[in-house]
Order: sequence, then structure tokens, then C-alpha cells
Amino acid sequence: MPDIFVAANHQRQKKDLKKAPSKNPGRRETALAVIKKLDKNLVGIGNRLSTFVTFPDGLAFETQQKEEPIVLLLRPHWLTNVNWLFLALLMILAPLFLTLVPLLAYLPSNFQLIFIVLWYLFSFSFIFEKFLGWFFDIYLITDERVVDVDFYSLTFKQIADAGLQKIQDITYRTRGVLGSIFDYGDILIQTAGEQPNIEFKAVPRPAAVVKILNELITQEEQEMLEGRAR
Repeated sequence: MPDIFVAANHQRQKKDLKKAPSKNPGRRETALAVIKKLDKNLVGIGNRLSTFVTFPDGLAFETQQKEEPIVLLLRPHWLTNVNWLFLALLMILAPLFLTLVPLLAYLPSNFQLIFIVLWYLFSFSFIFEKFLGWFFDIYLITDERVVDVDFYSLTFKQIADAGLQKIQDITYRTRGVLGSIFDYGDILIQTAGEQPNIEFKAVPRPAAVVKILNELITQEEQEMLEGRAR
């Protein structure tokens, strides 16, 4: 499994956001200006476990090109983990009620111990798989494209991307009361041609993400027009 969080030396970004390498410095500055306008505290926030990271330092993905900095790294909001975390808690506490199960209560203590060990191995495998699914299920916005990494298991993942020039429409929707309170929702990115549409599911600050992406697309269009005029 590729490590998307270890950048090659020639791809590693500098800590100074304004001096980070980019083939399109205009887009880089545009994204930085938009983020500062939305909330200057957003610049450079986040760590490896965050759901919303601006200009992540020292990170890379498989198909990343040289001098293609990542503007945003997104994950599903942490609230999407509540269901399986609650189930995991029940699974961890379940052996405490072993004596309430008549069949197991009459088993020899050695068999009960084996059952408990196997149960905890199964429980922690479940927790580990769910955590990996959330941790590696990420969405990236660079100064050239959007990337959707769907992580299904250690042996299977699906990656879809679309260049900024291929994006035709962007819409977002919040998820019920919790989505409105905690500010997270889905973003649907419609693309041109045969490229599949890309959906960012349950990401934090969807309005801010759409604003940043729209500004990058506008900057891309302006650069294309200037190039044709030369």
C-alpha cells in the first residue's frame, strides 16, 4: 500500500507557504488569499489526523507531479466515526457480561479465556480496519486538480481525479441537523467528458472548500485566456 503521507525529496514542500514550489504561483497565491479571507487561522492548520488541513507540509500522493502543491487535504468529519466507535465500545465491554450467557458460563475457564482472547482479537481487527478506512479515505485539492482516494481495504483502493479545467459545476449539501451544527456536508463535482463525477463525502467546512475551489478554477480560466491572447 503506498504511503500518501511520505513525500519524495523533490516533492517535499517548504514550510514557508508563499515560497512552496508550484508551476502555477498565481493559483497558489489565489488559494492562500481566499483561505486568509475566509479565516486567517485556517492557514497552515491541521495535523496528520485532522479532517481539514490547508497546505499540508511534506505530504504526497502517487500521481502527484513535481511542483504540484496540495492546497487542501480533507477527510470525512470525525462525527462519521461515532456509529462504529459506539459499536467498538460495546464489543470491548461484551466479555464483562460473559457470566450472563448461560452456555458460556458453564464452560471451563480455559475455554472462556480462549473465547475472550479471540473476541478481543476480532474486536481490535474491526477497530483497526475502520480507522484505516477513515484515515486513508481522503480528498485532495491541488493547484491543478481534485483527487478522490477511496480506501476499501489494505489490498484495494480506488483513485479518481479531474483537472480544474474539466470541472463544470460544483454543488454541496449539508447533512441534517448535525451537519448544520458541526458544519460538514457532501460536495459534488461534475466534470466534462468521460471523466466520472467526484464526490467529497461528509467533509468539514463545505462552503469554504467550494469557495476555494471556485477561485482556483477562475484563476485557471484567466491563465488560459491570457495564454491564448499571447
